[in-house]
Order: sequence, then C-alpha cells, then structure tokens
Amino acid sequence: KQWYQRRVAITAGEKPLPPIMLRRLQKLGIAGKTPEELSPEERVRFARLNIDPTTIMWNRVLDMNDRFLRKVTVGQSATEKGMVRETKWDITVASEIMAVLALATDLSDLKSRIGRIVVANSVDNVPVTVDDLGVTGACTALMREALKPTLMQTLEGSPVLVHAGPFANIAHGNSSIIADRMALKLVGSEGYVCTEAGFGADIGGEKFFDIKCRYSGLKPSAAVLVCTVRALKMHGGGPKVTPGGGLAPEYKEENLTLLCEGLCHLTKQIANVTQFGTPCVVAVNRFHTDTDKELEMVREHALKNGAFDAQIAENWEKGGEGAMELARAVVKACKSPSNFKFLYDLEQPLISKMNIIVQKIYGGEEVVVPEEIAEKISNLEKQGYGGLPICMAKTHLSLSCDAT
Repeated sequence: KQWYQRRVAITAGEKPLPPIMLRRLQKLGIAGKTPEELSPEERVRFARLNIDPTTIMWNRVLDMNDRFLRKVTVGQSATEKGMVRETKWDITVASEIMAVLALATDLSDLKSRIGRIVVANSVDNVPVTVDDLGVTGACTALMREALKPTLMQTLEGSPVLVHAGPFANIAHGNSSIIADRMALKLVGSEGYVCTEAGFGADIGGEKFFDIKCRYSGLKPSAAVLVCTVRALKMHGGGPKVTPGGGLAPEYKEENLTLLCEGLCHLTKQIANVTQFGTPCVVAVNRFHTDTDKELEMVREHALKNGAFDAQIAENWEKGGEGAMELARAVVKACKSPSNFKFLYDLEQPLISKMNIIVQKIYGGEEVVVPEEIAEKISNLEKQGYGGLPICMAKTHLSLSCDAT
C-alpha cells in the first residue's frame, strides 16, 4: 500500500493516471484509469514489479579499453541490502539505446521505443520495461540533443550527416533514419543520398534491408558493394594477415590464381544484394599494389555474375576525381527498374525467419538450435515478440567462422 501511494499521488476527484501508468495498466489487463478505480489486488499488481534479478539484461556502458569490465559483481555495498549479482559493462555502441536512436523517426517515436526496452523479466516471466520502471521521460530527456544529426563535410566540401553508431555485429549497424530523411529532403527530388550499411554485404546489407528499410519506409534505388583485390585473395586462401605483422608477398604482387579462388565470395555477396530486388554496383577499391590484370579480373567477374555495373574506385587516393566513373554507374543504376522486397514476412515464426537468413544470406542448411535456446525463442514468442525482425549476430571473418 505504501509503495503504491509513493508511485501514485492520490488526489480528490477523478483525475486520471498519466499515460505511462495507463500503459502499464493496459499491459496488465487492468481496466481502471484513476487511482480510486483500482482494487487492492490491482494496486499490488500495478506497484510491484517483482523483478527476477537473474534475468536483468540491461548493462551499463562505457568506452574504455578494459576487458576486466566484461564481467563484474555489483551490489556489494552495505547500502544495497544484499542485492549482489553478476553483470557486465558494454561499449557505448552496443547499448540498445544506440540501436533505437538510429531507428527512431522523431522524438515521440524515440520515447516510445525507449519505453518498450525490456530490462528484465519478473518472477512470473512478464517482461519488465523502461515504461514499467517509470523512467521513460527521463531517459528521453537525456537523449533529446542526441536526436539531432551532426553536419560535417568531406575534404572537398560535400555535406555529410554523422548520426548514431549501433554496433554492427550485434545491433543493426546502420546510421539513423532521421539523418537519411533529412538528407533526402535537403538534396531534393533530383539529388542522391548515399547511406552506409555497416559490416559487409551479408550481415550489414541484410539488416539494412530487413530492419532499417522496414521501419523507415524508404526503398533504396541501388546498392554499392565495395570489394578489394587484397580481401578476395584472403578469401581465396591467402596467408593469414595479423596486425603489425606486415603483408605477405601474395598481397603485394600479382597473383591471378589466388585471386580467382576468392572470386566465389564476391559472387555470393552480389547475390545477397540482388535478391532484395536492388541493382548492385560493385566498387573495386584500388590499392597501389593492385595490377591492371587483377582489377580487370574482378570487374569482369562481377559483370558476369549479376552486378549492374563494376568500376574501379580510387577515391581514397584521388578524392572525388577517383570515383567519377563509379558515381556515373550509381546514377545509372538508380534510374534503372528495381523491385525492392524483404527477405521474410514478420508474421513468420522466429525460427523460420532465422532459417531464411541462414539459407539465403549465408548458404547454410538450417539453424541448429540447442534445447536451451529453443526454450528462449519459444518464451520470446509467448511474450509477444515473435512479430519482430531478426537482428542477426555473426563472426567478423566471412560468411561463416571460416575466413576462407
């Protein structure tokens, strides 16, 4: 009773509860809208969250190179009343706040998304959200200025909007919807906006199409797939590259045989893009060690295996002048017919959506689901999260854990 009175200021008359509290009542299936309408039992259900400490999934974040923070124990102070538990620190870009910031369409949408973040489960297996904690407004207020994209420019004066950075191997890895919409408005109907889908044409591209495009309502006119001779040689079985170890001769000298062995990887990545119905332009990012024969081999292979066009890009060295042909190819691709489509329907079961991604993006047969994970998937669907898109996490190496 005291806890309820602390949360709800009971005043005379029929003053309704604030929206955040009404959302909790609706979630619990309680019909009342004013404090006086709630029965004693309903007041207990409303006020007590009954959080199961072992299910808390909200971690603190900090940008600090300290691996010892990956697993810590908190609650050891005498003032914490014995609430000792294991938790961890994440880097800032791994926070769910960063992911929802990039997907928000405006301040109201950001507030709604923050309110729906699940921080733990109750002892009765009911999701406990930021809304349930009653801190949605405070969290949104902290993020108010962060909702504004940062306007920067390239060395040649081209405008660049820098906004958000969700970790690409676990989050969706894309810049913000707000920045994209702002850029489209600024360039007008005849302009072009280039937005990045991080972490490769497999995981980055798939999550850009299936998550970001789904929530933004925007359809890409074309996609640019960037590759290098050096990386394709690595996929062809070249010597391992280690930081600070220097490059093997295979990467600095012409080796068409090794390059040819790795081109199958490029073929698959082109297919990954085009199956979404989007024209794919391949940009071969040229290093000074690449030979003309190697570059032409990549370009011809791309054109024979589904690319709309393929051009050599030297913009890292020559700036805009080095990407003129690539830009012309992209403009041409944007004007060509396209039939954008998602990889799966949201109504499909979670495991079915996972299988579609594994089969169509990574070339696997099916998802192997241990019993413990199967129970978690089933529980997510019971809690009402089965209709969400899949945010796949994977190794950074390649299409699989094998870099070759």
